[in-house]
Amino acid sequence: MSAFDKALIAVTAAFFAGMLLAPFIISAAGRLKAGQSVLVYVHQHEKKEGTPTFGGLIFIFAATAVSAAFGVFSRELGRMLMLVFLGYGLIGFTDDFIKIKLRRNKGLSAWQKILFQLAAGGIAAWFAYKSDYVGSAIFLNFGLEPADLGAWYVPFAAVVFVAMSNAVNLTDGLDGLAGGTGTVYIAFFALIAATMYASAAKLGDTLYAAELESVLIAAASLAGGLMAFLIFNAPKASVFMGDTGSLALGAFFAAIALFTKNPFIGAFIGITYVVSCISVIIQVVSFKLRKKRVFLMAPLHHHLELKGMNESKISAVYAIVTAVMGVVALTVI
Repeated sequence: MSAFDKALIAVTAAFFAGMLLAPFIISAAGRLKAGQSVLVYVHQHEKKEGTPTFGGLIFIFAATAVSAAFGVFSRELGRMLMLVFLGYGLIGFTDDFIKIKLRRNKGLSAWQKILFQLAAGGIAAWFAYKSDYVGSAIFLNFGLEPADLGAWYVPFAAVVFVAMSNAVNLTDGLDGLAGGTGTVYIAFFALIAATMYASAAKLGDTLYAAELESVLIAAASLAGGLMAFLIFNAPKASVFMGDTGSLALGAFFAAIALFTKNPFIGAFIGITYVVSCISVIIQVVSFKLRKKRVFLMAPLHHHLELKGMNESKISAVYAIVTAVMGVVALTVI
């Protein structure tokens, strides 16, 4: 069976696994009263108060089970990709659990989250730096020669993990937003992994091809799990992914970009995540320096919502922008 056949089976199997898991996870969250608390100043979302969270477990469990069934954990890159995915998911789960337990919107403190994220990201960054399949070089794309960061690769990669996981977390503010953009993002990186796999196989580099195959199958499994999750998260959402899902997604996105040596393409395709971060930074800096807000509310998707744009339309526009940037990225990679 070819790697592409396996990827197709993986995305299908993960989708149906997610569909089977979702009702049980949503029901369990409801019984445990694991409902989302809405920030007091997000008045437009007051009606969502109490919607079950921990929905990220739907695609985490589905992607992990299918990846394991296809032997992803037996390969160096696939194993670390899934471990960092699960590690950040655990950080998010801890954060969500504290919120539910204490019935408040704040879980772990900002510094606690950053420290845990840096620790997990640092381990993954060191792994990539020492790996024969990744190393310290990154592609600059646009026809430029790769850049070798040397030992600076480790702090660079660690920051990428923290930045991406928090960017996806910030973007997870509307029904179907993070899940929709995430599905498109991972689909394009599955294409990138597939292209790299085909090239390695053609050159006869069977060991590297096998590693890339594990990355491809893991990406396909996550895509399938995310599509199942979206059926329950699309407006009006019956479950939220929570920090459990958003931090895990962000870590997976960072890992696949770094492990394929394409961190800048990761930021390019994930432009909506970058915009979410930048809009928050601009808002905070402007308020601290000028006592004035640039946006009605940050991140940008909340500003657009308050300007009258429908929640479903915002999620659709974000997914379309991600898809367009993905197509452009494939031309410059």
